[in-house]
Amino acid sequence: MTERYDAVVVGAGPNGLVAANHLLDRGWSVLVLEAQPEVGGAVRSDREVHPDYVHDTFSAFYPLAAGSPTVRSFDLEAHGLTWRHAPAVLGHARPDQPWALLHRDREVTARLMDEQHAGDGDAWLELCGEWDRIGDQLVRALLTPFPPVRAGLATIARLPSVGGLSFVKTLLMPALGLGRHRFGGEAARLMMTGNAGHADIPLDAVGSGLMGLLLTMLAQTVGYPVPEGGAGQLAEALVRRARSLGAVVHCSTEVTRIEVEGGRATAVRTAAGDRYVAERAVLADVVAPHLFGGLVAEADVPARVRRGMRRFELDPGTVKVDWALSGPVPWAVEPAYAPGTVHVADSLTQMAEATSQVAVGIIPAHPFLLAGQMTTSDPSRSPAGTESMWAYTHVPQQVSHDGGEDRLTGSWDHGELERFGDRVQARLERLAPGFGSLVVGRRVLGPSQLEARDANLVGGAINGGTSQLHQELVFRPVPGLGRAETGIGNLYLASASAHPGGGVHGAPGMNAARAAVAHHRIPAPLRRH
Repeated sequence: MTERYDAVVVGAGPNGLVAANHLLDRGWSVLVLEAQPEVGGAVRSDREVHPDYVHDTFSAFYPLAAGSPTVRSFDLEAHGLTWRHAPAVLGHARPDQPWALLHRDREVTARLMDEQHAGDGDAWLELCGEWDRIGDQLVRALLTPFPPVRAGLATIARLPSVGGLSFVKTLLMPALGLGRHRFGGEAARLMMTGNAGHADIPLDAVGSGLMGLLLTMLAQTVGYPVPEGGAGQLAEALVRRARSLGAVVHCSTEVTRIEVEGGRATAVRTAAGDRYVAERAVLADVVAPHLFGGLVAEADVPARVRRGMRRFELDPGTVKVDWALSGPVPWAVEPAYAPGTVHVADSLTQMAEATSQVAVGIIPAHPFLLAGQMTTSDPSRSPAGTESMWAYTHVPQQVSHDGGEDRLTGSWDHGELERFGDRVQARLERLAPGFGSLVVGRRVLGPSQLEARDANLVGGAINGGTSQLHQELVFRPVPGLGRAETGIGNLYLASASAHPGGGVHGAPGMNAARAAVAHHRIPAPLRRH
């Protein structure tokens, strides 16, 4: 017998699980289908590196989740989620120089910055004060469907309190210019610019400053928390909440087709041959290239979307190295407070060079690293006195050549991954002599390994498509969409390929669920399987 649900959610990543929870809160019956053996998408953890160490397979720190009105509204703490914080939120390690540090206490952050450049402490507190007055509404405006009418108006209403057009100028400045504009010393500039480097927007391009400001201020207001026990605990809390409301969740169940009849999505089919009818909606937590012309037959995709998808751009690929260390990282220069998140670049110039090289197809000789000291953040991740550590960096989707001496081609086979892993490890060894002698386990995941573990990470792209301005807002995923609607009735894009893009904040899932509810405001009888 064909099973029927009000909604079928394809993909149990964070966005799919957020969408499912919202629909359940509205009284809908919901089926969630996940191709992998476990839920979570890019929010998972494992013990592959060493049985005594928990490593987050993909994402690890969650400022956007902690700052997201959507995630907070689910009260996941009541479903087993516990957040943990490192003593310092973020640190930028530099050879033979003091760390640039962002502490959870803004007064401590300001004092540390002032010690390195007089006046930067006051400038930091001034920026934090501006964020206090406008930040919550700005976050809402960024995460709600485009155009963000209510939150946008609230943001505009608060602009005079933060300097009006002067603050608008701040939002529009590139990250490199914003750091120079607001601060005299390098420490604060490194904080701002390094956070901008989490996305693939060039550091001298419009949009990078806003990204840097957003992540920096979230770091100062909510921190960079991690789920106790591993990233997978965030996904598990979402699943436990959904199941408590009646959701049916099937893992190891790959969807191979979304059926469209009369211009409307009506059902999904799986690789095992099962068919599930969606009475009201199908919500696809699926990267756009896999949805349009993939799960949905090309003939059923609107012509405008087909044309737009020919120019859809992925974000860069990723290589991630995980280590099980027998002791704490032996930093040559000890930070005043141990940070959970660590950025590695010798200078702003080197950071900008590395990100620019990736944009033009060059594998950087000196990659900009984002790293995590996970046991420092959450002692449950490994035995006392040890460290669960990782670092990742972006690499080109299409490699022209290697900027280093290893002659890497971008094939990212085992040999290339190990050589690049050595390059990454050498960056840390230079800052922490003896790092390599502490390694009791190492794993290098490249673009194909990441995609094998989560099909949405095409070529190791972790943000569902480039975050550059030409593919954001009304241009995401194709010009003219900018919302969860796909041009196919009852089908909603609920992945990071939809506005507002990547990051674990749940906004694409929530926006898709709200759109589905808005199109079905007249209650229909629930049909259970």
